[in-house]
Parts: sequence; C-alpha cells; structure tokens
Amino acid sequence: MKKRHVSGEAALLFAILIDSMGVALMTKADFGISSISSVPYAVHQMLPVLSLGTWTYIFQTLLVVSLMVLTRRFNVNYLFAFVMGVFFGKMLDVHMLWIQYLPDALGWRIFYMAVSFCILAVGICLSNNSGLPIVPTDTFPRDLSQILGKGYPRVKTTFDLICLTATAAISLFGLHRLAGIGIGTVVCACFTGKAIGLVQKFFDRHVVFERKLAPQFLRTV
Repeated sequence: MKKRHVSGEAALLFAILIDSMGVALMTKADFGISSISSVPYAVHQMLPVLSLGTWTYIFQTLLVVSLMVLTRRFNVNYLFAFVMGVFFGKMLDVHMLWIQYLPDALGWRIFYMAVSFCILAVGICLSNNSGLPIVPTDTFPRDLSQILGKGYPRVKTTFDLICLTATAAISLFGLHRLAGIGIGTVVCACFTGKAIGLVQKFFDRHVVFERKLAPQFLRTV
C-alpha cells in the first residue's frame, strides 16, 4: 500500500490547531479536563483577570525554564517549544470565544467530551511524528525522563499526578471546590494512551512524515 507523504511542519501546525480546540471543547463539556491542562484551568478559575490561553503558556514557560535550569544550558529546542506553547495558548483563547455559543444540553456535552478525546489523541500523534520540538507540556516529561534516567511512563504518570494534586490544592484553597477534575479527567488518564496507540498504528501503515522547511538543528531527542 502506497503511503501518503505529509510535511512534519504542517503536521505540527495542524496538531496545535486541533489540540487547542480539543481542550476548549473539553472545558465546554465540563466533565473534567486532562491533567496537564488542569493546572492553568484551575488558576484561570481563581484568577480570571488573565485568559485561559495566557495562563496556559505561562505554565508552559515555567516548564521550559525548569528544563533549562535542570540541564544548566540554553537549548534552542526549548525556545522553539516555548513559541509553540504561546501559539497553542493563543489558539486556545480563539476557540474559547466561539465554543461559548454551543448548546449546553447534557447530550451535547457528552458529544463534546467524545470529540475532544478523539481530537487530542490525533493531535498528540501528529505532534510526536512531526520530527520537531513539541509544546512544553509534552516536552517536559519526555526530557525529564532522560535527565533523571527514569522510564518515560513512570515520569509521565508522576508528572500527571503532580499536576492533578496541584490542581486540587489550588481549587480547594482558592475556590473551595474542585475545578477541572472530573470523570473526563479519569477517562483521559485511563484511555488516552490506548487511543494514541490506535492512531499511531494507522499512521504507521498509511503516512510518512517528512520535515521540509525547519532547520536541522531543530530536532526531537
């Protein structure tokens, strides 16, 4: 079977566009959002003076700075990841503008949750296959596992649990309720990996990703 060739740059751009829409739809569903998005979401609920997108790239900036402190060196890949994080945050704000006009009935909210789950699985696969540095929330656990010499699944799970713990603390102390944590959070934690595996198998059979424009010094590790 002949495989379709796809630009890595286009794949990453499209991934950011749909991932930001997926997060926005997940907030509209209001069943809880993914662990890595829960921290800026909880802060936004407590301090709405800044938009959700702005809090998201502030959080991502802290992750990039943390990686550079741990490695004690400047990494151009992290700078690129920061730029992608800002772009993600801005697109998230754009999507948050139009989703507020969507219907709020329970059936629709279940539909939004299902669609956002599928969108995020596809978007993560596109990012991982792009051959380019990805947004900081994905870069951080991947590179931290190499810095610490620990397995990625263990580091990723620990990172997600820390995010959820931080979200719970921020919510309970700042809002006196849980914000951003619900059944949707559990679904994402349990099934996102499996969904990504299915999408990846499809890509492996049908798609070849090729970098065409990005400089060679920008590379994933």
